[in-house]
Parts: sequence; C-alpha cells; structure tokens
Amino acid sequence: MLLALILDKPFLLRYIYEYCDNKIQNRSDKVVKLSTRGRYAVRAMLDLALQSGDGPTLIKDISERQQISCLYLEQLFTRLKAAGLVRSVRGPRGGFMLTKPPREIRFSDIVQAMEGSTAPVECVDNARLCSRADFCVTRPVWSEVKEAMDRVLTATTLEDLAGRQGRNGVENL
Repeated sequence: MLLALILDKPFLLRYIYEYCDNKIQNRSDKVVKLSTRGRYAVRAMLDLALQSGDGPTLIKDISERQQISCLYLEQLFTRLKAAGLVRSVRGPRGGFMLTKPPREIRFSDIVQAMEGSTAPVECVDNARLCSRADFCVTRPVWSEVKEAMDRVLTATTLEDLAGRQGRNGVENL
C-alpha cells in the first residue's frame, strides 16, 4: 500500500505541496529547519555588512544588537573565519571584518559554512548511501528541492539583505 502511494505521482506532489504549505504556516513540527547556527550566522554577517565601513566590529557589539550570546557568536565566527568569510583584527581597535565586499558574499556561502549541504535527505548528495537510489521516485524530487533552495541562496548576497534591511529598519535584523 505504501509503495503504491509513493509511486502515485499526484499523491506525491500533493504531499510535497502540503509539506511546503505547512512550512509557510510555520508549523514547526512539519518543516525542514535551518539551525540556529545558520540563522544566527546570517544575522551576524548582515550586522558586519551594515557596519562594514566602520572598521572591525567587536563581537560584544554584535551580541548586543542581535541579542545573541558572545560565547555563541565566538563559535560562529570560528567557522566563518575558517570558511574565509571574515577575518579577525587584534588589538584595542580589533574585532571582525568581512573578507570581501557584501556584494560578493552570498547567503549560500554562509549557510554552507554553518550547515554544509542544503539537501533535505542524505542520498541527494551521495546516492551510495541508499540502496534504493537508482529506482527511488522521491529522490529526484528531493534533488529539485535542494536545487531550488540553492538557487535562492546563491542569488542572494549580503548587499541584497542589507538593502532589504534598509527598507525595514536597522533594528529589525
């Protein structure tokens, strides 16, 4: 019975649309989520982009503006630095800076540094993980989901986010 439902394309598409509809309605029990690490990293990077003309930015200042603990931000910035997205400046006027202009840092760069792949299931990135990959009817759909998400994340830069932020007000990061 379950196999018949999976092979039924209209059922599968209806399931996926309902899944996406649940995501839009913020039903947290039925959505694929970006972790706190990914969300906070994007906020911290946007904060740096908005401050980019002012020299290095202290983690404690980002912490205050974003209401994220300094300890957590330090962990995030370790990963962002390893990914080459930020650099640290030591000394009394030290802090963190973007390594490139905001127009050259893509949302996908940040998410990749924090989360890794955006694939909703592991077999999308590595078919060898699933013995059913060669004949699975859902794997191509999950691949499309990943491709769509990657397209949006790649098309969005920190500069785009900063522009949106300017229209919404700085306090609403």
